[in-house]
Amino acid sequence: MGQHPLSRLRRYDAGVIAQYYRYRPWKTFGRSLKIVLSFLTFFLGLKWDEWRGNQVTACLKRADQLRRTLIRLGPTFIKVGQALSTRPDLIRKDFLDELIKLQDQLPPFPTPIAFALMEAELDRSVDEMFSQISSLPVAAASLGQVYHARLYSGEEVAVKVQRPNLLPVLTLDLYLMRWAASWLSPWLPLNLGHDLTLVVDEFGVKLFEEIDYLNEGRNAEKFATNFRNDPTVKVPAIFWRYSSQHVLVLEWIHGYKLTDTARIREAGLATDALIEIGVTSGLRQLLEYGFFHADPHPGNLFAMAPHCDVQGGKATEQPMAQMAYIDFGMMDQLEESAKETLVDAVVHLINKDYVDLAKDFVKLGFLTPDTDIQPIIPALEAVLGDVLGESVKDFNFKTITDRFSELMYEYPFRLPAKFALIIRSLVTQEGLALTLNPNFKIVDVAYPYIAQRLLTGESPALRRRLLEVLFKDGKFQWERLENLIAIARSDQSFDLLPTAQLGLQYLLSDEGKFLRRQLIIALTEDDRLHTEEMQRLWNLIKEDLQPGRLFSAAIGALAEFSTAGTAALIPSALTAIRKV
Repeated sequence: MGQHPLSRLRRYDAGVIAQYYRYRPWKTFGRSLKIVLSFLTFFLGLKWDEWRGNQVTACLKRADQLRRTLIRLGPTFIKVGQALSTRPDLIRKDFLDELIKLQDQLPPFPTPIAFALMEAELDRSVDEMFSQISSLPVAAASLGQVYHARLYSGEEVAVKVQRPNLLPVLTLDLYLMRWAASWLSPWLPLNLGHDLTLVVDEFGVKLFEEIDYLNEGRNAEKFATNFRNDPTVKVPAIFWRYSSQHVLVLEWIHGYKLTDTARIREAGLATDALIEIGVTSGLRQLLEYGFFHADPHPGNLFAMAPHCDVQGGKATEQPMAQMAYIDFGMMDQLEESAKETLVDAVVHLINKDYVDLAKDFVKLGFLTPDTDIQPIIPALEAVLGDVLGESVKDFNFKTITDRFSELMYEYPFRLPAKFALIIRSLVTQEGLALTLNPNFKIVDVAYPYIAQRLLTGESPALRRRLLEVLFKDGKFQWERLENLIAIARSDQSFDLLPTAQLGLQYLLSDEGKFLRRQLIIALTEDDRLHTEEMQRLWNLIKEDLQPGRLFSAAIGALAEFSTAGTAALIPSALTAIRKV
């Protein structure tokens, strides 16, 4: 079988792909005709059903037809269908049920071809590599399929084999999609970016990364390193000796798909705990590490039952709920500046500071630097004004995206390609949470996490953002501090003592000089001692601040400064306080 001229292309390059297909119109014409006829048949069928009356059987038939059409058109369109399968807000339930099957219920390619690919890639026979391997794939996805096997060393593994001849199909579809995007962009009322082709290019980059299994293995190890101290997040180990660009061998995960709620409950797993793990790990990916899973559909996330590990002769009980991430082909990296701006946007939203929030949108690329933000500020206030008000419990990502979609029609907002992936990831994870618990509210988990991040303030940047929340127009916001502490304490795992210790260390540092002065002013503001506010704070935290633990935390904070050679700051700080 001769190699396709683009088979040596390792990274997505729109120019190289266009140069190849521009002079082969017979290829593009034939594929375009197939795509157009496939969807035309589907839409004509919908219209026919509408004319005859919307019958239940007809709807089920069309949903099945759409799924089969996407499968017939190949991996690029299957990927589009997978993305739509996570959007119950956009897709009717009957169609959604069919599209969900695209996640891991696709027709496999023949096992002899898969085994031949393994042997060619790894230069050894299947029998030499595995003591056991399933005769049929246990799952088939858009780009590959998975076999259940066991190594001679005893480890139970998943063997992921890529579908043959993917590049010719992917490159042709991407070329046609990019051409259609360039033609459609000027006619679309919604401003998705500088050019709709950028969204296609981002999709193309991610597809090329996804078909490089060595890249996926590196992504998995980087993700595992980020969560190495979090026992609730599981990442399968990679067996590099048996892996190549088109074959990946990784640890077998015993778990349940997050959409299989019946089996999750039978296993005794706490669904609310799983939701908390999913939301918190998603926020940590974005706001702490910047390295996030961009394709968290149900086929890539598993709930794991608790079990005992034996290490060094000692049994270690695992957490009551654990979530496993698999398939690290579609990942993305958020720059440090973007992470900081996202935190800024949260702070400005809390403060209802819509001028600075509009500036954050400029920094993040949702608005161009030359945009006049003055007319946009009232619109932001109108759209987001009640997000953190009385209707806070109704907050969710779908609400925000729906409201912003209205803004994007009326104002020059655009959707940067990278943030299209982030929004998709957040909405998908929220959809999974709602599957486990229809009454779930994302603020129940997200707010405690953000409050803790601001209160612990392990970096100078986060501490500065906490000051922005606590001080507005030069005045200390007692109610905001109370709310932050109350929100953080709603998470039972949150311990106020380490936070108090960090706070004391910060107060005694050079960086905390401004806060020391501002706190004293706040206590005596308006020519009165704010004993009422202090009493409310004390009632909020007194259960956590037992005398013995409080004394230990204070000694720990002072010892930290003594070790660092900065104990001399303490008398000067106390003198400054007495003077004020």
